Amino acid sequence: MKRIFQIIMLCIVSLGCLSSCTNDKVENITETTKENMTMNDAVYENITAQEAKRIMDTQTGYVILDVRTPEEYDEKHIPEAILIPDYEIHEKAEGILPDKNQLILVYCRSGRRSKLASEDLLELGYKNIKEFGGIIDWPYETE
Repeated sequence: MKRIFQIIMLCIVSLGCLSSCTNDKVENITETTKENMTMNDAVYENITAQEAKRIMDTQTGYVILDVRTPEEYDEKHIPEAILIPDYEIHEKAEGILPDKNQLILVYCRSGRRSKLASEDLLELGYKNIKEFGGIIDWPYETE
């Protein structure tokens, strides 16, 4: 009987610890989300290559942003894309992309760097970002 009581008490204490940890994390996430919303209420949107191409064919005033290295860009890139390597976004974006409300279509080689660059752009205050993955999945014209 004493053993069962010890097990029950251990379970109660464990559940109490877990719930307090979870609540702290939820409160921290909620506070972080509130802070991000007041600083920058935008999020970037993931779209397909086909959706990006449709935008390029039907809209104007957008920027195509290649965030690969200069060597990768020189090898091949989407026509009219401008290059700002992902590792230079914080230093160069505001000088090259002055309109923070302009639609920016972001890509890289496979999609990893374009996601990170899109997050960096959000931190800098850009509000209209669509990330469409990598050039390896781009079935359209390149130069």
